[in-house]
Amino acid sequence: MASRARPQEPRELTRDVRPETFTLVLTLGGRPAGEMAWHVALDRGLLVARVTTDFGGVLPDLRRVQTSKMHPQRLVSLGYAEGDGKRATFESLPDDKTALLTVRQGRDEASAPLVTDLHDPISLLWWLRSLQDEDRAEVRMVGGRAIVRRLANDTVNGVAAVVYEIRPGGALVHVEDAPERRLLRLVQPTDFGPIDATLREDRPRRTPEPRQEKRGEPSRRRRR
Repeated sequence: MASRARPQEPRELTRDVRPETFTLVLTLGGRPAGEMAWHVALDRGLLVARVTTDFGGVLPDLRRVQTSKMHPQRLVSLGYAEGDGKRATFESLPDDKTALLTVRQGRDEASAPLVTDLHDPISLLWWLRSLQDEDRAEVRMVGGRAIVRRLANDTVNGVAAVVYEIRPGGALVHVEDAPERRLLRLVQPTDFGPIDATLREDRPRRTPEPRQEKRGEPSRRRRR
């Protein structure tokens, strides 16, 4: 049977919540297609993820900003907004006090009973990092449900990864098979073809070593 949307006891990564900033590089058919910048941190007791995707290259120039407010342990959605960074074109607002889910799209607004924990597109990805040994899970989303299925392990740039498939849609999520549980790769089918988002490894820059003068070489001084 499929496990419920609420995972088992969270891993250490949800107890030791530290700010995370990273970037996924987008490609389409092996050609540059933009980048996806993530910043996740605690804010007023909630775990807030802000994801800014700048499409470009072989895709039309477009910016999409997604903000997800999550429970810091359960990692379920407590609020989600999506837009161009200037205004939100879609919002979902679960309210435990009134037991209502309010959805806004443009000028339209609707409410429905909130009967279970829900995920949004960003909280779902973050929640996948907390899965332990589940091979299949059913997740409640705004407007429907998603089925998560574990596939055979793989590697991303030499790093071992656990691979999950999300249905409907067929998106693939590669999570690091290590305590850090980083998001290594996302593959999203689109009308243009599958967009591949791969973690960019930011290496620290080396500080140039000071030039050492050879023996007998006169030092250069500025003339006054």
